[in-house]
Amino acid sequence: MQLTFLGTGSAMPTGDRMQTGLLLEKPDSRLLVDCGSGVVHTLARTDVGYEGVDTVLLTHHHLDHVSDLLAVLKARWLAGEEHLTVVGPTGTEELVTDLLEVHDYLQGRVDLTLRDVEAGSFEVAGFDVDAIETRHSMQGLAYRFDDELAFSADTEAFAGMGEFADGCSVLVHDCSFPDEVDVSNHPTPTQLGESLADVDVEELYLTHLYPHTDGEHREMQASIEEHFDGHVAFARDGLVVEAE
Repeated sequence: MQLTFLGTGSAMPTGDRMQTGLLLEKPDSRLLVDCGSGVVHTLARTDVGYEGVDTVLLTHHHLDHVSDLLAVLKARWLAGEEHLTVVGPTGTEELVTDLLEVHDYLQGRVDLTLRDVEAGSFEVAGFDVDAIETRHSMQGLAYRFDDELAFSADTEAFAGMGEFADGCSVLVHDCSFPDEVDVSNHPTPTQLGESLADVDVEELYLTHLYPHTDGEHREMQASIEEHFDGHVAFARDGLVVEAE
């Protein structure tokens, strides 16, 4: 499976990182995970483009994860694509329906399929997905894809997330702030490292990076590596990773 980071930033834009978006690819299957501000632009820079991915899987409904959703729908319509499927936690169907009430000229432009999912196992766009509840200020889901790649979405660090990702080659995890920031709903590096102390994951990519992390990467990485034995790296927009 190939992962392309489309957006690795947060709700506080810096100009260097788009908001959250991941593109997953394997033969004959493509999936966009989250669709924050700027993601439609970085998606357009890939070989897949917005024309080539017809399914979006949302982790939760905060603005920095959904704000380009209708932008993707409109771009596909204008490009002559006829279908879009949007899947996500409870309330996703209602969210998209309400957005289309506001932007009513987009209604009926594509064949739109909306689907709410819960924690458990299901299939999306050719990917076998497992989901667990996150610990965040809004209901959300973390996902595990084909037992190869796990994505925490926005969440505090907790042991259950580590257990959920155990055995994957790649874990993409929220690491929004350095240790000196007192924060809830997101992890600090030390909290994240402690939660992964006994987890078998080859590569950990840190994402959802607030401006507070600028200049702090080396210290953040060291804090995690005190507890976690795998490779630790900071994700960046455009980075391509193979998960096997």
